[in-house]
Amino acid sequence: MLLSMSQTLLTDRPALLRQRARALRAPALFLQELAADEIEDRLELVNKSFTAPGIVSGFPELWQARFPEAVVVPDEEVLALGPGAHDLVIHALCLHWANDPVGQLVQARRALRPDGLLLAVLFGGGSLQELRAALAQAEADVAGGLSPRVLPMGEIRDLGALLQRAGLALPVADRLPLDLCYPDALALMRDLRAMGEGNAMAARPRGMLRREVLARACEVYAENFAHAQGGIRASAEMIFLAGWAPDPSQPQPLRPGSAVARLADALGTQETPLGD
Repeated sequence: MLLSMSQTLLTDRPALLRQRARALRAPALFLQELAADEIEDRLELVNKSFTAPGIVSGFPELWQARFPEAVVVPDEEVLALGPGAHDLVIHALCLHWANDPVGQLVQARRALRPDGLLLAVLFGGGSLQELRAALAQAEADVAGGLSPRVLPMGEIRDLGALLQRAGLALPVADRLPLDLCYPDALALMRDLRAMGEGNAMAARPRGMLRREVLARACEVYAENFAHAQGGIRASAEMIFLAGWAPDPSQPQPLRPGSAVARLADALGTQETPLGD
């Protein structure tokens, strides 16, 4: 189901597209490259060949270069993927910006052939914790309030549940924590802009961040989140989701009560009946 017009939007889509276009002038897309590397590694572990991949990306040129045979489409609310057209769909590091992430996964499932594979990678809730805390503390100290400055991102347990809600079989979710090092908070903010990952939330303040708040945020960051190698620490977390379009050939759970061996026998232990 796509997002209802009555629901509150998380992302200002035009602002996000402007940020991505600005980022391409002097890009810092090393996390996109890392995500592509990880996706390729995971595909090598799958005992199946894919001949009709589709990719959803905010940076189509990068992903097209890595997967030349793929159909690459933007991460619009309605994905330009044909029903049953693909045996592999990759949702490439943009699902965290989706106003309707379940809707995105449902559309990806519909684009899969039976027993087709969905691989999605997105930033998780462990990302930018330090920046979030520093900006919140600085704004509270200087302005006496808080504004939405850093995108809220999902936790792995919640994100994994989205696969089942989207109707995908054999769901798997795993995470890749990243420990990044920057000279200071300003260098981190510049890199976020060059990644196209700046603040594009619909509820964001429209004015410039006050100089006093920015200075205080840099102080808080340096005081509380120093990196062991010098400079400041910036945490990031990639969540990888995998699920298959249902197909009768896939393993199916046994019916309750159909077991032919006792668990106690398999474990070599004695079964102790429980009292009423």
